[in-house]
Amino acid sequence: MATSDSSSGQLSNLPQLHRFITGHNQQGEAIVQAENDFQWRPYDNDNMAFSVVYTTSSMPTDLNNDKDHQDHQDLMSSGKLGLVNPNGTVIRCVDFKPGYSCAMHRTQSLDYGIVLEGEIEMLLDSGEKHQMKRGDVAVQRATQHQWRNKSDTEWARMMFVLQDVKPLKVGDKEMKEDLGATGDLPPSGH
Repeated sequence: MATSDSSSGQLSNLPQLHRFITGHNQQGEAIVQAENDFQWRPYDNDNMAFSVVYTTSSMPTDLNNDKDHQDHQDLMSSGKLGLVNPNGTVIRCVDFKPGYSCAMHRTQSLDYGIVLEGEIEMLLDSGEKHQMKRGDVAVQRATQHQWRNKSDTEWARMMFVLQDVKPLKVGDKEMKEDLGATGDLPPSGH
């Protein structure tokens, strides 16, 4: 079993993950331009940790002259990234401590959540509950939801791809971002 890596900020005992960013050399051949271990940031009293793998800040994304890579570095350096990147995307890995439930929340985004390690229960504000196992995918469409690691002993890990969306209205109600009771999560500015 892997051990936690305090130098990267990782809290869990899950394997450390590694990022490879590709690009092109002068001949137009594919190369790896950057590689590094995931860097983790703890949230909610060390009950979960986030690692932002990459962001884009426009759709469609401009790859010319590595603009997307520079935009990503600028955004990360600014400290202004919320859960969602307005007009762009975020890929984020999240580790959940055994027995932990995050706050019920909604982002103004279309999210793909993939279980990588362990099991996670998805709870919806309607009262629905669904147990997700490794490889299962949740497609969250600006819905109010919560994640719960029901294990008493094992960390769980999910990878999320969040894409900004136009404001959603259901009937007369606008489905705005709602980060729940915790003040620990970064708002997106929606």
